[in-house]
Amino acid sequence: MTTDTDPHAPRHAPYVELRDLALSYAGRPVLDGLACRVRRGEIVSILGPSGSGKSSLLRVVAGLLAATRGDVRVGGETVRGPRPDVALAFQDPCLLPWLSVERNVAFGLGFARQAKRSAAERRERVSAALDEVGLAHARHFSPAQLSGGMAQRVALARCVARRPKVLLLDEPFGALDEITRADMQRLLQQVVADTQAATVLVTHDIDEALLVSDRIALLGPHGRLVLEFDVDVPAPRETQLHALGALRIRVLEALRDAMRQPALSRHD
Repeated sequence: MTTDTDPHAPRHAPYVELRDLALSYAGRPVLDGLACRVRRGEIVSILGPSGSGKSSLLRVVAGLLAATRGDVRVGGETVRGPRPDVALAFQDPCLLPWLSVERNVAFGLGFARQAKRSAAERRERVSAALDEVGLAHARHFSPAQLSGGMAQRVALARCVARRPKVLLLDEPFGALDEITRADMQRLLQQVVADTQAATVLVTHDIDEALLVSDRIALLGPHGRLVLEFDVDVPAPRETQLHALGALRIRVLEALRDAMRQPALSRHD
């Protein structure tokens, strides 16, 4: 997998920055005063109760919604609309049933803000993305022939083919069975390691956040950032049951208290 990483960019500099971010619908606060940074190759998971603005946050970062206050910066540039270097995936893989797997993956390369590429380069990108997610053998399948896990792999490949610098995921594995979800979590970690995309994952699954994340951010009422955890547990995390169990208890307690937490604190 090739990437478009800038060799001159500082390795630990944030690539995505939220600055005093706020969003309101009809005068009702959805996000309020968010500040967060995500580096290239880092996975930050967003946890929070229903209605805390998690999905809205992704849409603001993706440039699909305009913030009421503050701003989002990607690569040092203020986000003013959808960008070719930002890819967004949902729980529903959103595959077009009349297109093959290969053509569904290629579909994202034709978006209006994507750079024009030759047919040969498009084919190379699609092939590389299918190899990355382990679906080279299924390139001519139709969506009707895919399992739920395979469909999500196609959706991830569609993002990978664009070679994004930012990957936004809105509960992409929530509808999968436990074994398939674990496979997809490992695949996500590999994709992020290969592409070095700055990744934000919205999830309701504490265990998923603990397994894949470098950091976990907890949102409370009206989209306020109330707690942030560093997940400083070495890989493979599946074997670190004691450390993960202790951190899980702290995260769960924090989620239960989120409705009463007005201010940011940090737990290492």
